[in-house]
Amino acid sequence: MKVAIVKYNAGNVFSVINAFERLGAEVLLTDEYDVLTAADRVVLPGQGEARNIMRYLRERGLDNIICSLRQPVLGICIGQQLLCKYSEENDVVCLGIIPAEVKRFKPNLHLDKVPAMGWNRITHLKSPLFKGMEDGSFVYFIHSYYVPECANTTARSEYIVPFSAALHKDNFYATQFHPEKSGLVGERILANFLSIE
Repeated sequence: MKVAIVKYNAGNVFSVINAFERLGAEVLLTDEYDVLTAADRVVLPGQGEARNIMRYLRERGLDNIICSLRQPVLGICIGQQLLCKYSEENDVVCLGIIPAEVKRFKPNLHLDKVPAMGWNRITHLKSPLFKGMEDGSFVYFIHSYYVPECANTTARSEYIVPFSAALHKDNFYATQFHPEKSGLVGERILANFLSIE
């Protein structure tokens, strides 16, 4: 199976590549139209800043390419946020595939650290990504921005406020957490993504 990782100068790309290679996938890091459209799966990975990534995507026409993809697509962390219509991070219009807005965490107490970093539970699981998983499983997060719960929410977590730990619309799947850093639970999620029909 060929997995195309979208190249847009995000961090944490190589841990995603390694995670899919461990599952037996052939992985390509690319921003080329032909490679993205021919891949069996496409992944929007990593950590980064929404405005700079959207500028990179638009300059290369990748925004339109991503929106036109018909194979399963997975957005991870910033990748989930890019699939939404708007982000408060530097006031940027995103891809608009999922009709949700990305908000910045606002600490209520001095103990509320932003970014949120570390292991947290995900609950209310309802996606093929979570097949065979227990509600309340722990996964690894690092993020300053979040998507509020919405009609496309397929997993929930809570830090300061409840938020969307995962989203799904049509062939587009997304996780705010990093499955590639989430041990056996994360490996199961990536394997489930590869097995989506």
